[in-house]
Amino acid sequence: MNIAPDSYSRTRKRLLAAVASLAVVGAVGAGALATGTAPVLADAVRVQAPQVPSFADVVERVSPAVVSVKVKAKIQPTADDGSDDQDGFDNLPDNPQLRRFFKEFRGFGDQGGQQFGMRPFGHRNRGNGEPRPVAQGSGFFISEDGYLVTNNHVVSEGSNFSVVTNDGKELDAKLIGTDPRTDLAVLKVDGGGSKFTYVDFADDSKIRIGDWVVAVGNPFGLGGTVTAGIVSARGRDIGAGPYDDFIQIDASVNRGNSGGPSFNLNGQVIGINTAIFSPSGGSVGIAFDIPASTARQVVEDLMKNGSVQRGWLGVEIQPVTSDIAESLGLKSEKGALVSSAQDAGPGKKAGIAAGDVITQVDGKDVASPKELARLIGAYPPGKSVDVTVLRDGKTETVKVDLGTLPSSDKQASNNDSKPAAPAKADTLADLGLTVTKSENGKGLVVTDVDPDSDAADRGIQPGDTITSINSVEVNGTDDVSKAMADAAKAGRKAVLMQITRDDSNRFVALPVGKG
Repeated sequence: MNIAPDSYSRTRKRLLAAVASLAVVGAVGAGALATGTAPVLADAVRVQAPQVPSFADVVERVSPAVVSVKVKAKIQPTADDGSDDQDGFDNLPDNPQLRRFFKEFRGFGDQGGQQFGMRPFGHRNRGNGEPRPVAQGSGFFISEDGYLVTNNHVVSEGSNFSVVTNDGKELDAKLIGTDPRTDLAVLKVDGGGSKFTYVDFADDSKIRIGDWVVAVGNPFGLGGTVTAGIVSARGRDIGAGPYDDFIQIDASVNRGNSGGPSFNLNGQVIGINTAIFSPSGGSVGIAFDIPASTARQVVEDLMKNGSVQRGWLGVEIQPVTSDIAESLGLKSEKGALVSSAQDAGPGKKAGIAAGDVITQVDGKDVASPKELARLIGAYPPGKSVDVTVLRDGKTETVKVDLGTLPSSDKQASNNDSKPAAPAKADTLADLGLTVTKSENGKGLVVTDVDPDSDAADRGIQPGDTITSINSVEVNGTDDVSKAMADAAKAGRKAVLMQITRDDSNRFVALPVGKG
């Protein structure tokens, strides 16, 4: 509810006047009783004050579109060792980042956050091959013919799906498609010719911090439940993946709310509940929603193709820190620094190279690596885009025909095996490094790092290979000394050092003239 300043002033004056009137009535009554005079019987006091907005009208209209999602799976019998699979980690893919995210933000009763869509149902090791409940969450209809949205992590373990509508009817559902990268899924219910009440997505670009939100879902399997709060923040990154751009709300959201919608006061979906952070296991007012703009695009692709095809640039990127910006002579820390361009990637074919700072895509500013990932991922494969890069202090624009994002992220490969370090080593005292020439003559292998140096603080380790400084190849300590001297003459306070480790490249900014 938005209140104009003059309207707010009038409301405040009326409330103060009403309070003053009540104070007078109370004083008169108290005086009459004190003097022993019987009070005059009259109608009960009625205060004509503005009514606080109720969410009842919104809830009444949107509730029929919100459903409970039940998920079953065939669980093969295993030896009953008396243990419960309560943390749910046994069936997660062998992906350290995914496991860390679920442990911190979606754990079962741990000291991190809570996964509120997945609910353990007893001893999973007692399966008999028949479909059994493995998860329960929420969802909502987006079309009158039965398409509905929920979270991928609600349905990912399932083979049988059903939904329970607001009036208690349970209907079988079919899985249309999932998108693990954004944690979204689409189901389809056959209504037998009947039409379902459905809701629309809002324009979340107009959402402001402090706006009212109403969350509807099925927490703890209690049935349709409504909570309200405000938008606490936007653009939250919780480490879930490259497309993190969550809306944070403070409405009470708990297990079972996963996939449920958060509405504005017009009954439009501003976001989809997907994660909470809580040390206690229940809501502490920190919940995260997938924005409607992200959901709309993904859902359309899932309904049309059953999957999401994203554009792929084929480069490894890292943030532009203040030190890196200083070493490159940049005025701000915006952009995405290319640490390497994959050999088979469209970016390298178009001329993008390590050391480039990507600043724009089709004229849209790139504020960070996350922003670049979202911009590129929003384009379909095969799309031709203009990528603006900053290279050697000059701005260039290259045209890139995007490829198809692989099903799993792949690191850029380096065909050169890590060489064994020769016996002789040289010391770069100003940098706190001891180095030796690589066996193939390309770069310097770090053999020792002073633990009190800036190099150690920035994560350089023995075994790393220094391949360039300020985009100039280094094959000996003289090359390093010259690069440092050139940077000092140019007034730079830091140099940009390219490091290769485990077939992966990254850049590290080191101060000039410090040990």
